[in-house]
Parts: sequence; structure tokens; C-alpha cells
Amino acid sequence: MVKKRGLNRGLEALLQGAGSLDVDLNQASGESTDELQHLPVEWLQRGVYQPRRDLDPEALEELAASVRQHGIMQPIVVRSIGVNRYEIIAGERRWRAAQLAELPNVPALVKDVPDESAIAMALIENIQREDLNAMEEAMALHRLQDEFSLTQQQVADAVGKSRSAIANLLRLLQLQEPVRLMLERGDLEMGHARSLLALEADDQQQAAREVVAKGLSVRQTEELVRRSQQPKAEKAKPSGDADVLRLQEHLSDSLGTKVAIRQNAKGKGQLTIAYASLDQLDGILLRLDAQHDKY
Repeated sequence: MVKKRGLNRGLEALLQGAGSLDVDLNQASGESTDELQHLPVEWLQRGVYQPRRDLDPEALEELAASVRQHGIMQPIVVRSIGVNRYEIIAGERRWRAAQLAELPNVPALVKDVPDESAIAMALIENIQREDLNAMEEAMALHRLQDEFSLTQQQVADAVGKSRSAIANLLRLLQLQEPVRLMLERGDLEMGHARSLLALEADDQQQAAREVVAKGLSVRQTEELVRRSQQPKAEKAKPSGDADVLRLQEHLSDSLGTKVAIRQNAKGKGQLTIAYASLDQLDGILLRLDAQHDKY
């Protein structure tokens, strides 16, 4: 693997001379230092730094249908990595659609770039142009930041986004893995995920499951998070009222055993009479009967 680059190498310097990735067949000319070729589809392979993990089969079929009818209008950007072997820098979806359409060859713009430039180009191109989900984009941004030791502002400048947008996406990496998978599958939206970040691990997963099960909106999720963060009501403590304490002491003396009275703020409570044996219990019951007969 390529070693991590520092800022002294300069991300901008790596991209200089690489040229634009946004080239169509009509723009490609002999004046360019890049070479436009028609390469057999089997000579191409997936880029190592492709952030997308899954391609929508339905969308890919639609693209394949378009390719069958119109061909590939924008060349795939590649670099040579050996004899008859090319790594895709940009255009994996077009390459896969060409395979589904059973095209023997694809137009490819062959760039002569080192590993560092290929990494930067692939990450930035995919972040800017591919239809990544929020988690895929967050992982690609983190990889770009990590590979080149960039600040969030430098990442933002490189991909044409605001620093706050970059910060919000990178925070998604703090989600618990089950919640990240829900976001990646599309069960949760980014707004849901940002709200859930305020919760601890167990509460986060439980709330995420509730959001999905009930189909909660982002606003409803925010309310759910607020409720989850509220401190739980404390249990009622034994009453310290002087009259209750005197009554408790009187009953203990009368029955000859330990008596506890617990009372909450609403006046409801429990009277507990302790006994150590059945004989003692019989004695307590006799005393209670005697007290009852007095009244």
C-alpha cells in the first residue's frame, strides 16, 4: 500500500498535470498528453480506491440499456498497471454497464499518473460525481483526509463542499455499526443519523430500530432523542415525616418486631412487618387481633 502522504507533498501538486476527468469523446484530441484508446472490457479492473461498495442493480440495468442503444459517450479514465491491465480511476459504473451490454471494447482515456495522483483523482472524482450514499461518502472523505493528512477545510476545498458539510459527514463515522448499516441500506436518512449521534451506544441502536419500525420523520426522531436524554424519574424514597416515623416506632413496640413504613409524595405507600419464624408470626397476628378487638 502507498505510504501516507504529508501536506509538504501537496494535494494540489499531485493533481497538477493529471488533467480534467470530465472529458467526452468529442473533446478528446491528439493535443492531449492523455491517450484515448478502445480497450477490451476484460483488460480493465476495479479501482483500489473506489469508495462505492454496492451498485444499484436496477440503475445499472438502466445504464446498460442506454449503453446498448447509444454506446459510451464519456470515456472511462484508467491508468496502465501492467501488460494489457488497466486500473479504473473513474467510470466503474460505465465499465460494469458495458459488461452487461456485452460490449467487446470501451473507450478509455489512459492517464500516465503515479500512485499518489491516482489515489487523489479516484477519491475526489467519486466524491464529487458518483451517486454515493452518505456512509460511502463519509468513508471516502475520511480516506482522502487520512491519506494526505488534510484538515477538514482542505478536504472541503479539494471536493468543492463547505467545511460544515464535511464535518457533518465525517461525524457519521461515529455511529454504531448496526446504525451505520441502516444508513447505508437507506433505512435511515442522514438527518435521522445526525440526530441519533447525540445518544450513547445502546440508546442509539434502540432509537434507530424504533425510527425504522415506526417510520419516524427526522423531526420525530429529534423529539425521540430529546425524550431519551431526559433523566429518569427517581423512585420515591422512604418518608421522613415525623408523624410517620413515630407511628412506625409505635407499631414496632406494639408488635415486638421491626416495622417499616414507606410513603411517596402522593401519600401512597407500604407497611412492612418483619418476622423471623412462624411462631413469631402467630404472635404478631394475636397482637393485631387484640388491637382489633379494642376497636
